[in-house]
Amino acid sequence: MQFDDVVLQCFLKHQLQLFPETVAESLEEAEHFLEECMAVVVDSPEAVLEYFDTAGIDLDGADQDTILEADEVFEVGDGRYLIVEG
Repeated sequence: MQFDDVVLQCFLKHQLQLFPETVAESLEEAEHFLEECMAVVVDSPEAVLEYFDTAGIDLDGADQDTILEADEVFEVGDGRYLIVEG
């Protein structure tokens, strides 16, 4: 998957929400890390829910707002969401 600069910058800025320490310090490192993690970018909150459901992750009745607050979900800021399974 190709990650544009907006997504990469979002990850660089917010990576500590998921990881205890910095895992990338440049756009190139962020892109390589996200490719290795098989991260995905989706276009809506509904697509985030669908991703977790398809991945077989037990949502345990969680609503959309709760899922969007998960550490693995990064709001890019333009309506898209980056999902990184740490």
